[in-house]
Amino acid sequence: MKLIFIGAAHEVTGSCHYLNACGKHILVDYGMEQGTNLFENAPLPVEPPLIDYVFLTHAHVDHSGYLPLLYARGFRGQVFMTEASADLCSIMLRDCAHIQMQEAEWRNRKAKRTSQLKEKEPIYTMEDADGIIRNIIPCAYDQKIQVAEGIEIRFTDIGHLLGSSSIEVWMKEGGEERKVVFSGDIGNTNQPLLRDPKKTAEADYVVMESTYGDRLHSLERPDYVKELARIIQETFNRGGNVVIPSFAVGRTQEMLYFIRKIKEDNMIQGFPNFPIYVDSPLAVEATGIFMENEMTCFDEEALDLVRRGINPIRFQGLHLSITSDESKAINFDMTPKVIISASGMCEAGRIRHHLKHNLWRPECTILFVGYQAVGTLGRFLLEGAQEVKLFGEQIEVRASIEKLAGISGHADKNGLIDWVTGFEKKPKRVFVVHGEDSVTDTFAQCLIDEYDMDAYAPYSGTKFNLITNTFDYEAEPVRVTVVKKPHAASGVFERLLAAGQRLIGVIKKCEGRPNKELGKFADQINSLCDKWDN
Repeated sequence: MKLIFIGAAHEVTGSCHYLNACGKHILVDYGMEQGTNLFENAPLPVEPPLIDYVFLTHAHVDHSGYLPLLYARGFRGQVFMTEASADLCSIMLRDCAHIQMQEAEWRNRKAKRTSQLKEKEPIYTMEDADGIIRNIIPCAYDQKIQVAEGIEIRFTDIGHLLGSSSIEVWMKEGGEERKVVFSGDIGNTNQPLLRDPKKTAEADYVVMESTYGDRLHSLERPDYVKELARIIQETFNRGGNVVIPSFAVGRTQEMLYFIRKIKEDNMIQGFPNFPIYVDSPLAVEATGIFMENEMTCFDEEALDLVRRGINPIRFQGLHLSITSDESKAINFDMTPKVIISASGMCEAGRIRHHLKHNLWRPECTILFVGYQAVGTLGRFLLEGAQEVKLFGEQIEVRASIEKLAGISGHADKNGLIDWVTGFEKKPKRVFVVHGEDSVTDTFAQCLIDEYDMDAYAPYSGTKFNLITNTFDYEAEPVRVTVVKKPHAASGVFERLLAAGQRLIGVIKKCEGRPNKELGKFADQINSLCDKWDN
C-alpha cells in the first residue's frame, strides 16, 4: 500500500494524491492549479489508462478541473463522488472545457494577426468533459461503498461546498488493513445554507488541508448582511455599481442569501427595488442545483425558510444573465446595480469585462468575497494595484476596492485543529497539504508541538509506505523556473497517442485472462497494425 503526493503540496491549488492498494491505482482529486505555481508537480506514477478509480472530495476546479484531461489521455475508470458533487461536476467540467476552447480560439485569432502559424489547442474539449461525466458514480453521504475487493470508501459532509466531503478509504491486502482519511477542504462553521463540518471517528493516516492554517477568523462572527448593505448603500449613493467577483458555485449562492435578507428588511434607502445581476451561466445552473439538493445539504436555518415556502436565494429584482448579449447590456444600463460574476479570482470569464467597464470609475466598488490566490488578478487588486491590463488595454484602478472581511468557506486554524483532534484515537501520522508554502510547515509544526501528533508537510513526489509507516522517498522542493501549462491532449495526433496509451493500459489489464481470448486480442491488434503499417 503506497501513498504518493502529486499536487497541492506546499501549494493551495491543484489537489491530487495517488493511492496504490489491492492491485488498484487510485487518484484522490485531480485539480487545476490557479494563480502562481511555485513548485513542479511530480508526474502521475502510472499512465492515465492504468488508473482504475478517482475519488473526488468536491467539485471546485482546483480539485476536479483536470478530470477531463485525464479522460483525454486515456483514463476510462470510475469517478466516485457525492450526489451533489456529481450534479455540480456535470456543469462545472463542461464550463471548464468551454473556457479552454474559447481561450484557444481567442489565442488563434490573435496569432493570425501576428503571423504565428502554429495553432493553439485547448488542453481538453467538451467531448472529454462529457466522457468523464459519463463515468461519474454518485454516492450518498455516510454510506460505505465497496469499490473493489479489499477497498471500501465513505463520504462525510465536510461543510465547505454543496456536496463537499472528507473521504474515508479502507484497504485490506495480504492480511494487512489500513485506513486513510482525506479531509478535502474543511468548511467554516455557521455558514449560510450549508451544514457544519462533520468529524470522523478513526483513521490510521490523515491527509488534511491547511489553507487557513496560519490565521483565525474573528471570534465574533461578522454581520455580513449589515456590512454588505453598507457597501451597497455607499456605492449607490455615489451613483456607482457594486461588482462582486464571485465563485459561481457556493459563494454566489451565499451572496444571494444575504441580498435576499437585505431586500426583505428594506436596508437600502432610496433604492427600494435595486437590481441584482448574476452574470454567469454556470452560477445560474449551480443555483438551481443548490435548490435540488436542499434536503441533503442545507442547514436548519435555510431548511426552515424552505419549509415556510421561502426560496432562500431567489427574490424580486434578481436578473439571471445567460447570453453574451444579456451580459453586454448590463454595462450600458447606468442604473446603480449589484453585478455578481465569475470567476472569483478574476482570472477568466465575464467578470473581466465588468472590471474593464467599472474599475476606472471612482463611483464604483469592486467587492471581493473569497480567497484570492497568489498571482491572480484578484490578489493584485486587493494588494493595491494602480493599473491592470485587461484585453490588451491598460485600465487605471479608480474604483473603491473592498473585501467582505471574515467570509470564508474554509475553516480557520482553530477549525482545522478542532477537526483533526476529533479522532477518537490519534492517527499514526497526519500529512499537511493544500496550504501556502510556509503555512503547511508551520501548521504541521503546531500539531507536533502543541498536540503531540506525528505531522509532516510533504513536497510533491513524496512516497509513503502505509504498511511499514515509513517513507520510501522524501521529495525535495523543485521550484518552477518556466511557467508551463499541461500539454493539450485534444490535437488529432495527440489524441492518437492517448489512444495508444489507453491500448497499452487495456493490454496490461488483460494479464491472467484465458489464452484463447489473449490470442484473439493479439490477432486483432496485429491486423490493425498491418492495415496502418502499409
